[in-house]
Amino acid sequence: MVRNEATIRFVREHREEDVRALALQARRDGDVDLTWALDQIQGWQTARRKLPSWAATDGVVYPPHLSMEQCSSEQTAIYKCGIMEQVPQEGREMLIDLTGGFGVDFAFMARCSNHAIYVERQEHLCETAQHNFNLLGLHHVRIIHGDAEEVLSHLDTQPGNTFIYIDPARRDSNKARTYAIADCTPNVMEMKEMLINAGHHVLIKLSPMLDWHKAVNDLGEHVAEIHIVSAANECKELLILMAADHKGEPTIHCVNDNQHLIYTPSEGDVPAAIAESDNAGFIYEPNASIMKAGCFGLLAQRYPVKALAPDSHLFVSAEQVKDFPGRQFAVTAITTMNKKELASALKGITRANIATRNFPMTAQQLRHRLRLQDGGDTYIFGTTTATAHHLLYICQKL
Repeated sequence: MVRNEATIRFVREHREEDVRALALQARRDGDVDLTWALDQIQGWQTARRKLPSWAATDGVVYPPHLSMEQCSSEQTAIYKCGIMEQVPQEGREMLIDLTGGFGVDFAFMARCSNHAIYVERQEHLCETAQHNFNLLGLHHVRIIHGDAEEVLSHLDTQPGNTFIYIDPARRDSNKARTYAIADCTPNVMEMKEMLINAGHHVLIKLSPMLDWHKAVNDLGEHVAEIHIVSAANECKELLILMAADHKGEPTIHCVNDNQHLIYTPSEGDVPAAIAESDNAGFIYEPNASIMKAGCFGLLAQRYPVKALAPDSHLFVSAEQVKDFPGRQFAVTAITTMNKKELASALKGITRANIATRNFPMTAQQLRHRLRLQDGGDTYIFGTTTATAHHLLYICQKL
């Protein structure tokens, strides 16, 4: 697992350096396993961003680059632990992670349980996990090398005190990406009865590309919660919590950093109130999780905003709504595509961040038409209003 002292010393001395340059410039020292060392340097550099507590722990072993990029971040792993903590203690005495992988989710979730079992079918990942868990102080865990379904069928679990986590691989035998639940490995659709019988609560991590409505329909009864998790306004995970005794509607959680909107499907299935005019003092763009959920009518019910148009997914208000779950902008000008109006509204602006919603041009086409460079402090939304006007809203981000 851990290489010789020369390799470890090389990693420590060069871990701040550019990996590509190191690969070209490093002298071939017979005592240094350069391939492994470069993986560790690149892994540590990624961990500083994604897993700061792991990066701060000396001796953690990292997998190759692709696995590091695909693994959960510390932020999303802590969020899963928070889901576990909402379950009464007796319902999470035992944690079973059936798809352990690099072990990030397991390591954080295991701290919420008195006993934890990590299952992984790749032996080298089991070895890596054992090494890292010891360094991280996780001494109450058991590691099993084996197939998820086979291991679960032989484990003697008490469903009432067992919490199961599963993150099926979203690539087929040809390494192509898959999104449907039934196309992932292991096939949760085939295992769902076994899962719900073995654990009172089952948390399933799915692709953020998957439509949550389809996920709920596919999984059927027992779906208690849907968590659409974003970080820095980028949708990262779709989490489904199943509970053996759950009946009725699930709750939907739209999460983006410290923004958290909770509702039920019947609450979200309402049309949004439409603004009476095209004028606006402030404009709002819902965060990535809300955009994914599609609960736009709910926003106009819970916040003093109105939709700019039925299909724009932009909201407006006369006064600032500081707790709106998304990006907020102060409108400085509103203009049509008339050349004279454009010249006046864009006077002094040479660069802008441009987005279009329900507009007859793409953002790139609009940028070319306006002859503006990308970036800067100005934001421009091209959209079609409820009055069927094609307008540009020129804004400053708040």
